[in-house]
Amino acid sequence: MKGIQISKYVKGPDDLAVTSIPDPKPSPDQYLIAVHAAAANFFDILQIQGKYQNQPPFPWVAGAEFAGVVIAAPSNSVVRPRFAVGDRVFGASQGAFATKVCATEAQLQPVPPGWSYVEAGGLFVTAPTSYAALVVRAGIKRGDTVLVHAAAGGVGLAAVQIAKAFGATVIATAGTDEKLAVAKAFGADHAVNYSNPDWPAVVKKLTPGGRGADIVYDPVGMVDKSTKCTAWNGRILVVGFAAGSIEKLALNKVLLKNISIVGIHWGAYSINESDAIPLVWEGIRQLIERGAYRPTVFVDSKNPQRFIGLDRVPGTLKALGGRETWGKVVVEIPQEAESKL
Repeated sequence: MKGIQISKYVKGPDDLAVTSIPDPKPSPDQYLIAVHAAAANFFDILQIQGKYQNQPPFPWVAGAEFAGVVIAAPSNSVVRPRFAVGDRVFGASQGAFATKVCATEAQLQPVPPGWSYVEAGGLFVTAPTSYAALVVRAGIKRGDTVLVHAAAGGVGLAAVQIAKAFGATVIATAGTDEKLAVAKAFGADHAVNYSNPDWPAVVKKLTPGGRGADIVYDPVGMVDKSTKCTAWNGRILVVGFAAGSIEKLALNKVLLKNISIVGIHWGAYSINESDAIPLVWEGIRQLIERGAYRPTVFVDSKNPQRFIGLDRVPGTLKALGGRETWGKVVVEIPQEAESKL
């Protein structure tokens, strides 16, 4: 097969190359998937540099998030496997930047009816993270005001749509007018540029009676400033630190407004709270079925071929790392075309 194999850590995406490598051998509990689309994530960039929390032993294939077709089912299933050969699936498993990948049943979901592989390729990480954050951890309800930071990013656009589906008013933040427009196109009621140092005051004025946001969704690392525009009994969701540093917070602000600081680590649910996983996916499925959640794939209208082919992965990761994109950046991997490389 073709894939991007890592035999040593590299400085960045420019050092990646597509090569011919042996097909992966699924263990008895794994499916073998023909990959038709693979999504790019910030952690992919960290991993190829040796800076991520999960570093497989050399050699390993880069990439984690994908969509494709089942070409072999587990050999040790005591009960009938959930997926059969030919089923369209999406999921996350090490080795997605290749034409084939192995994954366990827990790492897979069925592609929603009517969705393409590219559209489903970026669904596995963002949608459940945002759903679990807003619904499970923050208890979102109709009438809440939700402030979504970096709202044009992958988890941000997921959060915007989920919050709207639950009847909330959404205030989106982003750093450019283009990204603010994207957030509004996905349902945000208001858009605020956080390059304006007075953005907390702007946000507060947009809330009923100037009370502040009931829920703050923060994948960036803006908790400290967000306390200035959080309502009494507000919940601040700590989703990530895309800004690059882990914040320190003066807790007197938390005390004075009765604020709850709530963490969300979706990846750890499989270890600590596995019963919640099917409930979250069922909630997402229902939103998709009623048209309340749509794909968030970035489209480059100036260069439609930009994300087609495994050889486009390095450029895709560079675009992602350089904040040139919005939503989820997904590379289409045509199986026949890649076999000729």
